[in-house]
Amino acid sequence: MKPAFKLPERRAIDEWVDKAGEGAQPKVKLARLTIDLDPDLHAKFKAACAMRRTRMIDEVRGFIEAYIQKGG
Repeated sequence: MKPAFKLPERRAIDEWVDKAGEGAQPKVKLARLTIDLDPDLHAKFKAACAMRRTRMIDEVRGFIEAYIQKGG
């Protein structure tokens, strides 16, 4: 016999919701950067990110941060 589904206690749900923002960075107004890429280059970059299980935006931000740190 399959066990019956049991809802979590209300207190546990409330604690989970209350802690949802912990560790998050404060909200700031972000600036948008739009770049045009060759579709083939875009596809290769997207595939490379998928293989590493990273998001494209996180990789781009990492590239920019590394460039700035080098004194770019």
